[in-house]
Amino acid sequence: MNTTRRHFIRNTTGVLAGAALAPTLFAAEAKKMRPWKKAVMWNTLGYPGTILEKCRALKAAGFHGLEAESHMNQDEVVRAMEETGLKCASVCGKHHWGKPLSSPDEKLRTEGIEALKQTLRDAKRYGAPSILLVPGVARNGVTYEQAWERSIAGIKEALPLCEETGVKIAIENVWNEFLMKPQQAKDYLEAINSPWVAWHFDIGNHIRFGPSEEWVKVLGKRIVNLHFKEYSNELDANGKAKGFGVKFLEGSNHWPEIMAELDKVGYNGWAITEMPGAQTKDAASMKEFSSRLDRILAS
Repeated sequence: MNTTRRHFIRNTTGVLAGAALAPTLFAAEAKKMRPWKKAVMWNTLGYPGTILEKCRALKAAGFHGLEAESHMNQDEVVRAMEETGLKCASVCGKHHWGKPLSSPDEKLRTEGIEALKQTLRDAKRYGAPSILLVPGVARNGVTYEQAWERSIAGIKEALPLCEETGVKIAIENVWNEFLMKPQQAKDYLEAINSPWVAWHFDIGNHIRFGPSEEWVKVLGKRIVNLHFKEYSNELDANGKAKGFGVKFLEGSNHWPEIMAELDKVGYNGWAITEMPGAQTKDAASMKEFSSRLDRILAS
């Protein structure tokens, strides 16, 4: 047998063996991919156009839904979802920062409670299981204790509407000097003590303070929705953290550990992204964005 023929047989054998093994590898990867549905927070979507055009782009990029913003045109949102088949993963309150339930101004608090109720009504119309609420801010003269008492009082006013609509209020962890530690979040939910109030965990918001997976360990099944957000503690040329400007898998989140902890508590809901709009500005960037999220969900 000449050299050329030997090389041909050896190489062909390797290719055939690889082909036989490939389905097994692909099956393992497919099995590893968590069956969570993917969505994008509406006001972070960089793709231009109407509500329908944006929804079409989300669908084409491999997303299953959106996190609507409250106080949108309900009819337009519903029509776009019906045409594209997208679902509503959550509704994010539009006014909880400007009209916080912790405000010392009673009029502003009242407006904040009404905005919260409208967010619940929006979610009911869209078929979303929960809404996202930033409950208050403990700064600018508002103490932690005042934020605690006022926000709980405001949330309790909305609980009858939660029961009526079947929609939960999910509190989000943010940089508001309030409920900044997982145990504080757990204590807050226990103080409210309602099946209609749970947690919307933002994975990227607290990596600057400590491992995000610690929140999952403490809150467990109280987490009913997730924001997938990347954050980098790495310093740039000016000595500042790169922060939220990095892409998925290029930040400081410990994704395998986070995903493992979510598996332990049995999370099986939505993976909602909240990343800078420049990462979803056109069809090509949206597909890359979706692919990076897939890699996280398979980690």
